[in-house]
Amino acid sequence: MLARADTARATELPAPTPLVQGLPMTFAPLVKKVVPAVVNIAVTREVDPSSGKRIHVLPDVKGTPLERRFRERLRKHGEDMLGAGSGFIIDPSGVIVTNNHVVGDANNISVSLANGRELPARVLGSDDLTDIAVIKVESLTPLPYVSWGDSRQVQVGDWIMAAGNPFGLGSSVTAGIVSARGRDIGASPFDDFLQLDAPINPGNSGGPTFNMQGEVIAINTAIVSPTGGSVGIGFSIPSEIVIPVVEQLRRTGHIDRGWLGVTLEDDAGTDGARVVDIDKGGPGAKATLRRGDVVIAFGTDHVENARGLIRAVAAAKPGATTTLTVRRKTANVVLQVQIGARPADDSRDGDADGDNDGP
Repeated sequence: MLARADTARATELPAPTPLVQGLPMTFAPLVKKVVPAVVNIAVTREVDPSSGKRIHVLPDVKGTPLERRFRERLRKHGEDMLGAGSGFIIDPSGVIVTNNHVVGDANNISVSLANGRELPARVLGSDDLTDIAVIKVESLTPLPYVSWGDSRQVQVGDWIMAAGNPFGLGSSVTAGIVSARGRDIGASPFDDFLQLDAPINPGNSGGPTFNMQGEVIAINTAIVSPTGGSVGIGFSIPSEIVIPVVEQLRRTGHIDRGWLGVTLEDDAGTDGARVVDIDKGGPGAKATLRRGDVVIAFGTDHVENARGLIRAVAAAKPGATTTLTVRRKTANVVLQVQIGARPADDSRDGDADGDNDGP
């Protein structure tokens, strides 16, 4: 049967609007803009050349081009290599941000700029709990630098570019997307990583993660890998955590953290942080906290879990007085507590039972 010539035509649907627009055809303009501020960091300590001590090379550089270069250099200068990493300049005067594990316990730090210049650096301050360090080089001329971006605006799926010094090969960049937010990998009580699929390898630690505007939105810090190389799961510390730490390290050289002197765990099935142990004589004990109390508010802020309370207390100024609202059996009790200063040797961040050693 023939269709009638005047049969109405099917309604034509408009072409679908693509969900993804403006994909970068090239990252070259971004690379040109920011890479001059990305540096390579070599860390050494002095040894007595007459001691006959064997030069030790860490696994992150062993078997890479960096190993031969530094073996020769260190034999000449009588130094023993500890490791290598990356960093980025945030001030034209030569202030550089990197990871604490890159420069920690180092006697000598050498920074290589993108133009090949090598400058000695000194540590302005470091914080092992957030794995952030600030170092400084001296230059007669202003150095290229990069600016911070707001990691709170970063969404899963956003394009990013990572830069650094993988395997000691020198300046290198990789691109990818943000795979997830708020990752806790058990590194410290303050874990709140961005997960990236941009390849990150040993030597990239301390390097920057850029958004497409060329702003630093995170520091490359860790990878998950059964082989030692990138498998597309990398972690970086978001700038919302890094910026205040860097500012305080520049001012004082250290971080003053609040402390309650309690051990916490999540309260199964409900919000809050359950107190499972209390340090004798600590701020929590003086505030009459009891084992079994569930802290549901710190000051005016709601407490969702133990890790959230740990972060809130750590961010509080030692000596400040605030309130703790706790659920004690069937009643809510408000306690006054004076925040203590976290002891330097209190590096507890959890145990095999999943408890979170507290603030």
